[in-house]
Amino acid sequence: MALDDQKTLNSLGFAKTPAETRVVVAMSGGVDSSVVAAQLKSEGYDVVGVTLQLYDHGAALAKKGACCAGRDIHDARRVAEEMNFPHYVLDYENIFKDAVIDEFADSYLAGATPVPCIRCNERVKFKDLLETAKDLDADCMATGHYIQREMGPAGAELHMAADHTRDQSYFLFSTTSEQLDFLRFPLGHLKSKAETRALAAKYGLPVADKPDSQDICFVPNGNYAAVIEKLRPGAADPGEIVHADGRVLGNHKGVIHYTIGQRRGLGIGGLDEPLYVVKLDVDKRHVVVGPKEMLATRIVPIKEVNWLGDAPFDSQSEWSMGVKVRSTRPPKDAIIRPTGPTTAEVELIVAEEGVSPGQACVFYDPTGTRVFGGGWITRS
Repeated sequence: MALDDQKTLNSLGFAKTPAETRVVVAMSGGVDSSVVAAQLKSEGYDVVGVTLQLYDHGAALAKKGACCAGRDIHDARRVAEEMNFPHYVLDYENIFKDAVIDEFADSYLAGATPVPCIRCNERVKFKDLLETAKDLDADCMATGHYIQREMGPAGAELHMAADHTRDQSYFLFSTTSEQLDFLRFPLGHLKSKAETRALAAKYGLPVADKPDSQDICFVPNGNYAAVIEKLRPGAADPGEIVHADGRVLGNHKGVIHYTIGQRRGLGIGGLDEPLYVVKLDVDKRHVVVGPKEMLATRIVPIKEVNWLGDAPFDSQSEWSMGVKVRSTRPPKDAIIRPTGPTTAEVELIVAEEGVSPGQACVFYDPTGTRVFGGGWITRS
């Protein structure tokens, strides 16, 4: 049986039967990963479900709308029982705190706007969990992410999901080529979430109508400041709201309550111009505000570049790409100039507003769907 004969490969890309192919499915308890597990099981694969407990289980039981709550662990277990495959819950609480939560708190306190879901994928799910999958003698690990893995001339490539409204490539830019060899994303080709829910109903899954999670799992109701205050007591020290021209306009109750680009809730009414948060000076405890045009950025320095191109990142003086500096914005034309193997300066052809240190800058094929990696926005 020739390995290069496509007819001999199963749907996960292995030259053996599904029954001989073990796949670990990362199960969050939501409809997406549940469908992945059910579909692979129905196709005859040797499925093992794994759910991560990422923070205190007792506190999680009353928490709804997040991916790692106690309710979700229960739901994942129910799906495994319905579909008759083994399911394990792994306590990753300490790993998660060290690798994700602590950095989230520290970077937020430093005036950055962190994206902890990316760090969780990078440092927990696609690192420690992936190694656990290998320890379980799995051939691959599958997740419910909306992104596509395609084989190219140089190996596995990362591509945007077919449904661009659900595309999660921004949150998976730091996936390495080595990890990509082991990962599978069975939902990436679906055209809509309705298709996913239809599959859940087809398999009779108890989570078929379960709402999507909205929050960062350890940030209830999106209240970042409350979480930071709990993690770092004393972090909400008061200070001054200062205009970019130096005028003191008022006082605030802590830098952690503000984000770059914020306009509402500043508590400095009565001025003759709309003002936005343009900078957070943590050392001086200043919230710096200014007119909207001060938010416009064209030059974005980045670090910790994860490059998924075929040629080395610094083999060219510049790359013409599309880039995303926010998960909710479409890719915009840019020139990426490497300044080292993992650092670069990104020039946006059209200035973007609200670019903040701590966010990701993700690279895309300007004429296609391929994801070429990305880096973390740092201060200029």
